[in-house]
Amino acid sequence: MAKLAAIEPGFYRIPLSTVLTDSMHGEMRAFELNTVRLRDADGAEGVGYTYTVGRNGAAIDAILTREMPEIFAGEEADHIERLWQKAWWALHYGGRGGPTVLAISAFDMALWDLKARRAGLPLWNFLGGFDPKVPCYAGGIDLDLPLDDLLRQTDGNLAKGFRAIKMKVGRERLGEDVARVKAMRAHLGEEFPLMVDANMKWTVDQAIRAARALQPYDLTWIEEPTIPDDPAGHARIVRDGGVPIAAGENLRTLWEFKQYIAAEAVTYPEPDVTNCGGVTPFMKIARLAEAFNLPVTTHGAHDVTVHLLAACPNRSFLEAHGFGLERYIAEPLRVEEGFAIAPDRPGHGIAFDWAGLDKIRA
Repeated sequence: MAKLAAIEPGFYRIPLSTVLTDSMHGEMRAFELNTVRLRDADGAEGVGYTYTVGRNGAAIDAILTREMPEIFAGEEADHIERLWQKAWWALHYGGRGGPTVLAISAFDMALWDLKARRAGLPLWNFLGGFDPKVPCYAGGIDLDLPLDDLLRQTDGNLAKGFRAIKMKVGRERLGEDVARVKAMRAHLGEEFPLMVDANMKWTVDQAIRAARALQPYDLTWIEEPTIPDDPAGHARIVRDGGVPIAAGENLRTLWEFKQYIAAEAVTYPEPDVTNCGGVTPFMKIARLAEAFNLPVTTHGAHDVTVHLLAACPNRSFLEAHGFGLERYIAEPLRVEEGFAIAPDRPGHGIAFDWAGLDKIRA
């Protein structure tokens, strides 16, 4: 074991080559990336990161820069569970969510990367190991794409090796969503895994109506049909809509997932390692889902999350969608015939282009 000796935060703004849109976040022209590099007394390094869709990155940076060095000064890097609890309670009164949990997520990820690197094992194996080949889908941020462009984007993703597709819904008229899903189903053929994502657009009653209208198209799931603050509403949608529901990218704690799962308000729990508190709670959420015989899926950070699902026997699909980060890492996610392949490099294996990132420092 070795004590933490250095904590180096980074804050970057990654411009997008194409403006992305969904039903609630509107236009996204840049993503904000927060990183943290940890070094222990032996000189070993671990890296973690989190991101936002263009705002609040400065608040995360402030926590990583001001609070984390004081909380973790001289601590043993291997004691991840204790360090997570220390951060959680030190920041609890002004935290419990928002930028605080995103900062804890990045730090926790870096601790796990450091520990796995010191062990000389890829993170997925270090976490127990199940199968490095993880089913994977391409998540399009494509609500406003004309139909021809949507189908063209889909063909591009098929050519990249994806064998499952997610598209956005939540347009002003439900009939438009239904027509686009119908066209996508015809394009992909029967039994091809197809998901849709409403990004919290609907009320509960609207979501039930939409689910019933989309039933004929054999969806794998509808994602985030309504706001995350309404587990009872999600339970109604699961019960009355007739389509499986994925949710969780906007849940921030293990206990929020417990409420959803216990209330039968979600079919596919969907934690994001960059905003649920990190690797430590992500794996607890996955085990909780397993105890309820539920498959776990993911949101974002696919280069790290592929390791986590590769350690979960109840994994379903890994989400892959880019926000420009692939330009700044040495070896982006590898997808082969519908599977993402967890790398065998020690730790999570992400090697950032720090010189390139320095040019877009926020």
